[in-house]
Amino acid sequence: MSDTPFAVALELDAHGAHPAASSASAALSPRLLASRVASAERLGFTAVTFDDSPLPVGDAVARLDAVQRAAFVAPLTSAIGLVPVVHVAYSEPFHVATQLASLDWTSKRRAGWIAAASGSAREAAAYGREALTDAELDRERADVIEVARRLWDSWEDNAVIQDVATGRYLDADRLHYVDFEGESFSVKGPLITPRPPQGQLVVVAPAGTAGADVALVTGADPAEISDAAARARAAGASLVWAEVEVVLDARGVSAARRLSVLGPWPEVGRLRYAGEAGGLVALLAELAASVDGVRLRAAELDVDLEEVGHAVLPALRKRVGFRSPRAGETLRDALGLDRPVNRYAAVKEFA
Repeated sequence: MSDTPFAVALELDAHGAHPAASSASAALSPRLLASRVASAERLGFTAVTFDDSPLPVGDAVARLDAVQRAAFVAPLTSAIGLVPVVHVAYSEPFHVATQLASLDWTSKRRAGWIAAASGSAREAAAYGREALTDAELDRERADVIEVARRLWDSWEDNAVIQDVATGRYLDADRLHYVDFEGESFSVKGPLITPRPPQGQLVVVAPAGTAGADVALVTGADPAEISDAAARARAAGASLVWAEVEVVLDARGVSAARRLSVLGPWPEVGRLRYAGEAGGLVALLAELAASVDGVRLRAAELDVDLEEVGHAVLPALRKRVGFRSPRAGETLRDALGLDRPVNRYAAVKEFA
């Protein structure tokens, strides 16, 4: 068993991961979102994630931005990690870094970021841009992560001094000028928000992404996930999470029956489990030998969230050392990640 706590994150978009469970109304219901996040925290999930897309999908004509959803539930929670998806291809990197730093302050050190990059021709046209290749998207994501990390460090932790006697709010010597030149953008100047209280947010991204704290891996079975995790660690990933789709026996109805009612669920290369809770416990225990956590995508949130919370998480405490985050704990603490030293303060210390 690893010293790193095994993490169980839950995706909370719409009504669930199955296409038949989704609806346009779910993407615009803060009350429903708050209820589900409260349930996830009460049941002890490590974190919740909030999916997003550059444009509305399916029958939705609008949706609430993922960072806005996370910020909305931040003051309503005290322990669970809040990790929105933010796309980088057509977003201003300075604004992305600012919004995420603000989320960390709002959530009292419980924020993360899933750095996504999508650049279809339809999305590009909506932004008046040219579509990007996969290689260009990967490069853009790495550049945005790098500049966000520099901007988060552009304020030292003790830059805000609020010295009434001298009338100084901050110490200008503890602000640092970022001058970043990427392939498609440049950023200059310090952030307009003080350094996030975690120092750096937890950055989650697909395996192979430079600068991420957590590598997301996929695979159709545990062996594929184990291979993908090994490659991610060899590439420098600190932590690795596996993507897992879940539909459980629940409320007296088998998973197979539930799926037959819901209809086709397209395969997208993720490991999928359908069955009773004990089987999912065994699967996650097997995965724990190669990954540090999972991001669960429940077929129907209103059914599977409670089933996982009541029948799976308690068993994982004994099997793999899973533990729920505690009130006042940072997301980095919950994942076993150290708080990083500010790069500019470290240079000054050793100069």
